[in-house]
Amino acid sequence: MNLLLLANSEGPGNPVSFELLPAITAFVVFGVAFAILATKVWPTISKALDERNAKIVGEIKAAEDARTAAKAAQTEFEKSLANAREEAANMIKQARADAQRIADELKARNEQELAERVSRANADIESARKAAVAELQAQSAALAVEVASKILRREVNDQDNARLVQESLQELASSRH
Repeated sequence: MNLLLLANSEGPGNPVSFELLPAITAFVVFGVAFAILATKVWPTISKALDERNAKIVGEIKAAEDARTAAKAAQTEFEKSLANAREEAANMIKQARADAQRIADELKARNEQELAERVSRANADIESARKAAVAELQAQSAALAVEVASKILRREVNDQDNARLVQESLQELASSRH
């Protein structure tokens, strides 16, 4: 107590004065507080900080994994897009080739049909010409026989008429060649 009295006698405002009891009390309170904090609070805080750090590291790793997966998916998508474009170009090229082939086949078929029609028309014209010439020859022969019979003043029978027509046709045919 002496010390307490001594401290009070000097006055309250001397900052350099040292009192042992308050200093020891402060050190004991500090030690007890430090011990409680070191054993109870700091491990909890340290554990929470470690968990937070692990969570952040895990999230960063997950984000990097997601970024890598997204990049791989983008690469795969670009690859399949390029394949789809190439396949579409090939399909268009094939369709154009098929269209050209079909057009060529149709053109060839039309030309063949046209040639066949021209050939048939020429054959029809030729047969019609031959029929017309034969009819003209027959009429000419009949007319010649009629004129000849009038000239001879006699009547020609059917057999004579057929023979004269035949002879006239032969003469007419030989004169044409």
